[in-house]
Amino acid sequence: MRAPSAGTRRTLVLACVALLGVGGLLFVLYRASPFAHPAPGCTVSLRVGAVDDPDAMSDFALTVEQAENGATIAGVGARLGMPDHAVTVAIATALQESGLHNLSYGDRDSIGLFQQRPSQGWGTVAQISDPVYAATAFYQRLRQQRNWTTLEVTDAAQLVQRSAAPQAYAQWEPQARAIAAALTGEAEGSLTCHDLKLTVPKESLVTVAKRELGTAALTGRHEPGRSWALGNWLVAHAARLGIDQVTANGRTWTADSGEWANTGPADGNLALHQIPPPT
Repeated sequence: MRAPSAGTRRTLVLACVALLGVGGLLFVLYRASPFAHPAPGCTVSLRVGAVDDPDAMSDFALTVEQAENGATIAGVGARLGMPDHAVTVAIATALQESGLHNLSYGDRDSIGLFQQRPSQGWGTVAQISDPVYAATAFYQRLRQQRNWTTLEVTDAAQLVQRSAAPQAYAQWEPQARAIAAALTGEAEGSLTCHDLKLTVPKESLVTVAKRELGTAALTGRHEPGRSWALGNWLVAHAARLGIDQVTANGRTWTADSGEWANTGPADGNLALHQIPPPT
């Protein structure tokens, strides 16, 4: 068999170089793609059946912004002493009105999480644009409605919103109940956030906690439900507040894993860790 000619060898070398170049380009494109770097997000997982039923879990995906806004709504509800049902009503309303996004636009002059209107006495544009104010205003209006605690979610929401589509809130009830169960502490370890881009926060944890929860006394021993409510609130706000680890009632979430793991006794203790500022 004759050895390849010089021209053939040169062609083979160029082909190999080209393949290496294409391979390198594909690697670079992969590294820049969502497949290599999943988007930050959160998930609420709620068991709706028997413990031994693998299909008993319902998962609801949230963006980081949606999780933060849901945590704010639940935190304000706790500060005002509202029952868990009120948190479900508020979150179902925000899911319908804005998709749990703090919108700067809407129908006519509607804005914010609940699409409240300055012209209808909800407050100024600046006030309604603040999720803490908007949630507070919603709960205050809800509390004024007669017998609201005995009503279905969609009926209670309609009393406050006076929507042209009064039954629209019902479609969000399963998701709203799951999110509320996580953020009120009813469902332990049910909210996780993954692939977060943590940076040193521009806001103080103490300031945010006092505004939303009415207290900055977070760490230490709590009743288990309260420990989980605070723990899930911290995880939902982890990206915003630079939190990379939360321990609640014997389980620990880390930003690296994006999951809760058993790490100790179920003693109600709550602990957290924030990324340190640059030196």
